[in-house]
Amino acid sequence: MKYRGLFGGTFNPVHFGHLRSAYEVQTKFSLDSVCFIPAAIPPHKQPSSVADAKDRFEMIRMAVSDYPKFCVSDVELRRSGPSYTIDTVKHFKANRAEPVLFYLIVGLDAFLEINTWKSFKELFSLVPFIVMTRPGLNCQDSGDKPDVLYDFLNSEISVGYSFSSQDSCYIHDTNQPVYVFEVSRMDISSTKIRELTGKGESVCFLTPAKVELFIKNRGLYR
Repeated sequence: MKYRGLFGGTFNPVHFGHLRSAYEVQTKFSLDSVCFIPAAIPPHKQPSSVADAKDRFEMIRMAVSDYPKFCVSDVELRRSGPSYTIDTVKHFKANRAEPVLFYLIVGLDAFLEINTWKSFKELFSLVPFIVMTRPGLNCQDSGDKPDVLYDFLNSEISVGYSFSSQDSCYIHDTNQPVYVFEVSRMDISSTKIRELTGKGESVCFLTPAKVELFIKNRGLYR
């Protein structure tokens, strides 16, 4: 059995925050690989603010080229129309040459908006989630934050979720588990990189040097 993480997003552009978080998830869950999947047409973003999908794909390809457990897929670029996660998950599950357990890797903010995604309830029956949280959101604590996930799952997804402290995940009788994993906080964002680039300032050490050079040569985010 292989274990593979599916990490989708706009990646506009990819940066060290994405890479470090994916590395920590890959290491913690002993994943054989993490596949970065850039969205061709993100359903929740204005297309005018997003770089061309082929450019975003190329930046990811360069960013992950030195780490053998990372890869990038153009599955959403090859599919017409908006990029829906449900279609991507079904694609990977249907096109596997050997037994693979896929995990859907999602940041907490995006996860709390999953009830706006296409066929979102079906996703929970198809694939386990790894929800990335930031320091201070430990679900084994008794603060307010853990209740946000618990309440969200039971109100928006399906009644019957409970938290397993032993496995650090929310479990359900019929749905796949939802794991919670704390990743390092890094004050890096795609928005910050676009803003700096637009002002002609360096983005050195925010994204790999190959990506920085690609952005400069292509005149992106100007």
